[in-house]
Amino acid sequence: MKHAGEAALGAMQPMLILLRQLESIRERKPGVFYQKSSAFIHFHEDPAGIFADVRKDGEWLRLPVNTSPERRRFVQLVREILASK
Repeated sequence: MKHAGEAALGAMQPMLILLRQLESIRERKPGVFYQKSSAFIHFHEDPAGIFADVRKDGEWLRLPVNTSPERRRFVQLVREILASK
């Protein structure tokens, strides 16, 4: 699975805007977010769609982010993960 390219990231702009507003993470490269010095979120694309990887409890979770409901759930999960730290 390759990292999400410009077109895939462009399709997710509303979600990326929400993630960029979260104070405890920073986007170091387009679509690659860090929490302090650790990678926290990045995106992949393949024929099955676009997937987000988010680090939770030291493990990577991979979730689909192809639809608006999936993206809303993903942003909510990120907020929950950040609130638990």
